[in-house]
Amino acid sequence: MSSQPRTVIVVGGVAAGMSAATRLRRDDESLRIVVLERGPAVSFANCGLPYYVGEVISDREALLLQTPESLHARFALDVRVRHEVVALDPVGQTVTVRDLEHGTSAVERYDDLILATGADPVRPPLPGAERAYTLRDLDDVDALVAALAPGHDGTAPRTAVIVGGGFVGLELAENLHQRGLSVTVVEAAPQLLAPLDPEMAAPVQARLESHGVAVRVGTALDKIGDDDVVLSDGSTLGADVVILAVGVSPNSGVARAAGLALGPNGCVLVDARQCTSAPRVYAVGDVACKQDVVTGGATSVPLAQTANRHGRLVADVITGRSTAATPVLGTAVVGLFGMTVASTGWNEKRLRAAGRPYRAIHTHPSDHAGYYPGAEPMSLKLLVDADNDAILGAQAVGGRGVDKRIDVIATAMRGGLRASQLADLELAYAPQYGSAKDPVNMLGMIADNLAAGSECTLQWHELESELASGAELLDVRTAAEHAAGGIPGARNVPLDELRGRLDELPRRRLVVHCAVGQRGHVAARLLRQHGFDAVNLDGGYRTWQAGQAARRTA
Repeated sequence: MSSQPRTVIVVGGVAAGMSAATRLRRDDESLRIVVLERGPAVSFANCGLPYYVGEVISDREALLLQTPESLHARFALDVRVRHEVVALDPVGQTVTVRDLEHGTSAVERYDDLILATGADPVRPPLPGAERAYTLRDLDDVDALVAALAPGHDGTAPRTAVIVGGGFVGLELAENLHQRGLSVTVVEAAPQLLAPLDPEMAAPVQARLESHGVAVRVGTALDKIGDDDVVLSDGSTLGADVVILAVGVSPNSGVARAAGLALGPNGCVLVDARQCTSAPRVYAVGDVACKQDVVTGGATSVPLAQTANRHGRLVADVITGRSTAATPVLGTAVVGLFGMTVASTGWNEKRLRAAGRPYRAIHTHPSDHAGYYPGAEPMSLKLLVDADNDAILGAQAVGGRGVDKRIDVIATAMRGGLRASQLADLELAYAPQYGSAKDPVNMLGMIADNLAAGSECTLQWHELESELASGAELLDVRTAAEHAAGGIPGARNVPLDELRGRLDELPRRRLVVHCAVGQRGHVAARLLRQHGFDAVNLDGGYRTWQAGQAARRTA
């Protein structure tokens, strides 16, 4: 009598689950692999859903990367859609499965179980919330697209309110605007895009507003009416369509009921091999905790790229390979009306709240050499450990080349490079692609100056208290630049005149600034060598302006 094949059940068939299932088959042809998916489809491109709503992706079938039939033909997988796991017995090694099409239930036994149940959209308990849409799966996108179609009277929705200013909310804002709707984004926090710091988020809000998308930050949703919404400040907005994009919550109910250990935000705790607290039960994707790159503690990071990596990893673990997950950086990118916004690691807000010593570096380079036509500006921010020069995070906002720079920094973080070592990276250079000193190299050079003590900087949000303590503000831009706009109260002494006018300067602390920080650095070095107590305003006037814009909109 032949023995029964070893059975691996994968609960959830999208990014993490399907990566695990297909890798399992490539690793071991003898396994019996069953995939149970609650939704109507597996292996679909949920990151493409906003673009299907906006008709950028016109073919719904393009979102379906695989089908149960194609997965069976190529990988011999037993894929069952509309099958929901409603209970888990880790001791008996069984799951109870409900067939949503037929209303029946059955018990399936496993040798190994992979929980890849993902996360569900958060639905705040607000009056009228049943009228709001979410966007997480194909059922969601079908419902939203149907709601945007003309009704029986031939009239299509004209106004949309998106609740939540994160990545998905802003992608939807652009796509609905392109469909011709009047769009308002409502965000309870004082800024859009929580991974960014305020001065980096301000240009994003400005870009949305310049394209006709209204933004209300620092305002929550109180009530959803039949054709409007009421905000926490008492104002009312017309809203033919309301979309909730306020985040996701790990779909860990079955794990919780089975007694598995949970971590922050309800995600399932796992070790570096994706093992849960129950034997032979693993968790991957948005339902599982990740190890944070800065603290090493458990965190929730619902990103598709991480889900796919960990799905592949858990398959190798089950089939006997010695491997382990690396800490997550949370690297992300979004495109909005021609602007690219990207981040990796921690931001300054989070570092300050944690009381962690850090240095912040702002630069405003172009994506390629300025003398070559078509150069586009960008803003970069690097966060560095003040004690050991480790890279803690980075943010970038601009046009072309933003994603490249964040990817380089994320790679440097993964490789354990120190911030100063960014100066020595050998990056591809030609005038149409970059500069001889790439923007990433420049960040490293500034980090090296700070680490060596040859530069001392002040952040935009520290300037007010510094001036109140008696410091003098010195603008070393040209007289024309100063006349066109500057920081109130600044004394203007252009850099090229500075050596000859040192006797005009007071012998008290000087905060030096220019447009973006480079001339300020030269001036501060000069002044210190002449006996002045001088610091450079990091990122210059441009960063200070963005910070003031963030304060005005908060």
